[in-house]
Amino acid sequence: MKPEEKKLRFLLGANTPQGFVSRYDQLTDPQAGLRTYIIKGGPGSGKSTLIQKVAQELDDGSGDVEYIHCASSVNSLDALILPSKGIAIADGTPPHVMEPKYPGAVESLVDLTACWDEDYLYDHREEIIHLTNRSSKCHEYCCRFLAAAASLLGDNYRIALGCVDTHKLNGYLSRLSERELGKKCTGTGKETVRFLTAVTDQGIVQYTDTAKLLAKRLFLINDEYGAVSRLILCYLRSKALAAGFDVISCYCPLGPFDKLEQLFIPALQIGFITSNRFHDFSMVVDPYRIINCQRFTDANKLKEHKKRLTFNRKAAAQMVGQAEVLLREAKELHDQLEKFYVAATDFEKVNALTQQLIEKLKKQR
Repeated sequence: MKPEEKKLRFLLGANTPQGFVSRYDQLTDPQAGLRTYIIKGGPGSGKSTLIQKVAQELDDGSGDVEYIHCASSVNSLDALILPSKGIAIADGTPPHVMEPKYPGAVESLVDLTACWDEDYLYDHREEIIHLTNRSSKCHEYCCRFLAAAASLLGDNYRIALGCVDTHKLNGYLSRLSERELGKKCTGTGKETVRFLTAVTDQGIVQYTDTAKLLAKRLFLINDEYGAVSRLILCYLRSKALAAGFDVISCYCPLGPFDKLEQLFIPALQIGFITSNRFHDFSMVVDPYRIINCQRFTDANKLKEHKKRLTFNRKAAAQMVGQAEVLLREAKELHDQLEKFYVAATDFEKVNALTQQLIEKLKKQR
C-alpha cells in the first residue's frame, strides 16, 4: 500500500447536539455480511496502530476499502472495512461501544487487555479516573455548544424553507432525476450511512478525496441555509433507492438523523455534495455541475430576515468554535490518560497478537 494513494475515508461516529452518535452498529448487522473483529483495550494500548497494520497488509488497492477515522482524534483510525474480503475491524471501546450480539457467527473479540499490567493501572486509578471524568465533561459541554449552534442554524433553515419556490424546484428535480437516475437497476436498493464531515479537535474536517473517488460526476450544491439542498438530496435518495440503486448517505453532525448533506450513488458514479460556509467544497473539487440554490428561493422574501439570518450564522460559528476548543482540551486530557496505558502495556505482546490476527485474516474465506 502506497502512503500517497488516496483512500475512502469516513467517520462512523460524530460529536453532535444529541451527544456522541455512533453508526458502528452497521458493522455488526447480519445483513451486511461482514465478519467483524471488535478490539477491546485502553487508550494508547495500540488499537489504532493494530488497525493501521491490518490495512497495510490487507488493502490490495482495489479501492473499496474504507478507512474510518476517530471524531475525537482524526489522525487515528477507529475502524477498517474490507468489503471484498467480507471483513471489518473496529475499536469497540467508548464512546462507540460494541459488544458481540452473535459471538463467533458475526463478531469476534480482539482482546488487548491481556497485554497490560493491571496492577500498574490499579495503582494509578485515581489519576485515570480523574482524567477520564474531565475528558467526558469536555465532550458533554462540547455537545451543548453544538446543540446551541444547531438551534440557531435550524432557525435559518426554517426561514429559508418558507422562501422556497417549490413549483420551480419540483420541476427541476423531475428533470434531474429523469436524466441522472433514468436507468433501471436490478438491485433492491440499500442505504449505507456515513459521516463525511465532522467537528473535531482540528476544526471542521471534510474528506474531499472520498467524494472524488466515489463519483466521477460531482454535483456541487451551493446552499447557505440548507433548506433547498436537503429537499434535493432527500428527493434523489428516495428516487435512487426506489429504482434499486445502493446509496451512501452522509449526514451533517449538527443533524445526524435528518440533515442529509452528501449523497453518492456508486453504481452510477455520481455524487451530490452540499457546500456552505461551514464546509466549503467549492475550492477543493472540480464539479461536473453546480446547483445554486438561490435560484429556487424568493430573494425578496429572504431579504426580510437578513439581520436575523446573519446573526444566527455568526453566533452559530462562535458556538462551533467553542465546541472545537473543548475537543482540543479533551484531546490533551486523553493524551495524558494514554501515558498511563502506554506504561502499562507490553507492546511485544500486542505486536505478536497483531501478527496472529493478520495471518488469520489473510487465510479467511
